[in-house]
Amino acid sequence: MSLITEELKAKADEVYYGDKISQEKTRLLLKEVGLPNGLLPLKDVIECGYVKETGFVWMKQKKAITHKFNKIGKQVSYAKEVTANVEKNKVKNLTGVKAKEVLIWLTLSEIYVDDPPTGNITFKIPTGLSRAYPVNAFEVEEEETATATEKKEVKEEEGVKEKEVREVSNGGSVVVNVKEV
Repeated sequence: MSLITEELKAKADEVYYGDKISQEKTRLLLKEVGLPNGLLPLKDVIECGYVKETGFVWMKQKKAITHKFNKIGKQVSYAKEVTANVEKNKVKNLTGVKAKEVLIWLTLSEIYVDDPPTGNITFKIPTGLSRAYPVNAFEVEEEETATATEKKEVKEEEGVKEKEVREVSNGGSVVVNVKEV
């Protein structure tokens, strides 16, 4: 049963469709609320939305996935639908996320970063038990290296310049070299 109703979507300030834009907006929202940008490494996202008034967010992906956070050696499972309420340095009322601890999967209900910052992020389960890890284990470096190179010519008033444009992982592009021709 989906927690996302048409009524809720109508209240949303932002709704995005498609993997690229949804992932970009999810990382941006995590950064805005003070959480690590790699906390939700979802794949094939088909929809995400945000109701600013309540802090309610949702992400829908094509299928459930399991991701291993290599820096801490932990596996986390993300359901087809992940929902939560976000506020400064905190995710609460989390649904659709489980972490593997030894041989069992535990449902996560809350995630928060200490304020003032201690460098730790804490994950809590509904029973109140929690575990802390370094925040940097959930950070994803912004890729500045090129994945593909494309050359374009640009005509300007003073003459012709050649731009080297590199595509980056978020689907955008950045000009890295301009030279006179």
